[in-house]
Amino acid sequence: MASILVVGGGYVGMNTALRLQQKLKKELRQGTAQVIVVDPDPYMTYQPFLPEAAAGSISPRHVVVPLRRVLTQCTVIVGEVTAVDHAARRATVTTLAAEETGEGALEVTYDEIVVAPGSVSRTLPVPGLADAGIGFKTVEEAIALRNHVLGQLDIASSTRNPEVRDAALTFVFVGGGYAGVEALAELEDMARYAVRYYHNITPEDMKWILVEATDRILPEVGPEMGRYAIRELRGRNIDVRLETRLESCENRIAVLSDGSRFPTRTLVWTAGVKPHPVLAATKLPLNGRGRLKCTATLQVDGVEHAWSAGDAAAVPDLTAEPPATPDEPRATCAPNAQHALRQARVLAENVAAAVRGGPIVDYAYKYAGSVASLGLHKGVAHVYGRKLRGYPAWLMHRVYHLGRLPTFNRKARVLAEWTLAGLFKREIVSLGSLENPRAEFELAADTGRHYEST
Repeated sequence: MASILVVGGGYVGMNTALRLQQKLKKELRQGTAQVIVVDPDPYMTYQPFLPEAAAGSISPRHVVVPLRRVLTQCTVIVGEVTAVDHAARRATVTTLAAEETGEGALEVTYDEIVVAPGSVSRTLPVPGLADAGIGFKTVEEAIALRNHVLGQLDIASSTRNPEVRDAALTFVFVGGGYAGVEALAELEDMARYAVRYYHNITPEDMKWILVEATDRILPEVGPEMGRYAIRELRGRNIDVRLETRLESCENRIAVLSDGSRFPTRTLVWTAGVKPHPVLAATKLPLNGRGRLKCTATLQVDGVEHAWSAGDAAAVPDLTAEPPATPDEPRATCAPNAQHALRQARVLAENVAAAVRGGPIVDYAYKYAGSVASLGLHKGVAHVYGRKLRGYPAWLMHRVYHLGRLPTFNRKARVLAEWTLAGLFKREIVSLGSLENPRAEFELAADTGRHYEST
């Protein structure tokens, strides 16, 4: 029996397994092949919709796709691959059961392996960042950030200390890429709407600061649209600081490289990503940036029966200009969702062909462009050479990502939520107790801890 192990159930991993499920339908039904998917979470997160989930435009449960519901013909293991012995075709998987009960790790054998664990947030040794920073890469972080921002409005409204109020109403975002700009824009939109229900807070009381180390934001949409995005954000009284770095964030004070100091209770870190640490544990060949060296067929370079795509893989871009000299390496595909989806399809086709003994093909796709949301009814886009801004770009952003959202079920739910959001007011409730669901029970079990006896 041919066994295919897919490491990672994210955008590439889930779509690869889904396509394999279709291509190898006969083999899976007859039991002559199996597809095993390993991921720490039992769902795939569609990250382009995280800003809207944080702003309350989409329910968080609708930006995730349950792996077991979609991959009905695959074996889904909720766990983490901690080591790969490719010579022996064996992977070590640590599961929740192993962590809680002390059971040994699982040993999973395979014939073909697809390494697609994605990426993790790239942090820097900034003093205080590990304690104060909030990431924005998972649905849990999006929910927590929404609750946190609304909670800060409650703190600012109820405190009599002007320093606490000022810090609560100051929101610092580090990183001018998609994640940072879209998260800031959507949350500023939400907070601007929410403060109309606070008797003592106005939009002008809030400080929103975007810190970017380079000389522009949203480089994917081009210089012109990047400059427009800056004008749009600054027109909303958002402080955009280019060529500036975060030096420190200790004691709830964000210190920037230009000498500015901002007391703040909110520091969102979106300054890039790095390859998943599990890649180093596979002992497969990596490039200088820690990504797997791959050929145009999405095979790991020089290694048989090993495949990769997406953020984890350095795949040659066959549509780019060839290098000037033979010694110069060819440009690689950008690690974004546009390439990831198409690579997953080709990867699944090639793995299925390898199982059946058929020919494999190269991956080649010319980048079409980029779209970015700047909040409700605002956006920028640079697609097929055409530049859009404002409402048309925002609409294109929604239509494009709705089309790429896996499963009809999720598409219909998101479309229904957008429709209802146009008819009713925004929800501005903070469910902070989600992060500590036992707080009420703990209080009930020991009421004397919080109240003086009378």
